[in-house]
Amino acid sequence: MLTFFKSKPTLNTLIPDNHVDIHSHLLPGIDDGAKTFEDTLRLVQKLQSFGITQFITTPHIIQHVWDNTHEQIIANKTVTLKELEKNNINIPFRAAAEYLMDEQFVRLFQSGELLTLKDNYVLVEMSYINPPIHLHNILFDLRVAGYIPVLAHPERYLFYHNNFDEYEKLKKSGCLFQLNLLSITGYYGSSIAKIAEQLLKKGMYDFVGSDVHHNNHLNAFQQKVQLKDLSPLKEIIVNNQFFKID
Repeated sequence: MLTFFKSKPTLNTLIPDNHVDIHSHLLPGIDDGAKTFEDTLRLVQKLQSFGITQFITTPHIIQHVWDNTHEQIIANKTVTLKELEKNNINIPFRAAAEYLMDEQFVRLFQSGELLTLKDNYVLVEMSYINPPIHLHNILFDLRVAGYIPVLAHPERYLFYHNNFDEYEKLKKSGCLFQLNLLSITGYYGSSIAKIAEQLLKKGMYDFVGSDVHHNNHLNAFQQKVQLKDLSPLKEIIVNNQFFKID
């Protein structure tokens, strides 16, 4: 019998071997991700089973919410790495940060160095309620300071869904786009999945990230992807090798 409908794959089966994850919240007790080292260990082990062998974890830096300093993040990473090694996990494991683009962020990149994904590539995000008033000025000043912004999960900013031109403006402002992998399973809702598919079709994404915080995110990797065409996704997943840790 002929099969007219090919079954869609689950997300975890699309992760290539030796994948580099550039967005996660694995450091314990530092933001809304892992609470304890036991959480960290469980999350890392499961992500490894998907094919991820290198991690650049990215705790939030949000003024008055997650007031993490660079020193706190690095200290936490150092302790976490030692504990992972005690549990026979010897993997490249670095820490950067996911910066909310607010006034504090501007002060940080104007007065000192940022915790970057690699070289001058810095992971940034916006509020889910509205973009910064001076967003494009911030992006311009960030570029002048020598950084390349990698915008986390652009598909999740609902205020852009009915004004697709704003995505084009962000790209023209020098933003690279990072897709949250769970977005294409419908985990965050069908409207976000649709925008993610549109951005993929237009070739606007540059990288992907798990953005894993907890077990619910891990479980969602078992869900089927909602994409009609997997080719654009497969192309950008490969781009993550740019961040491979030597």
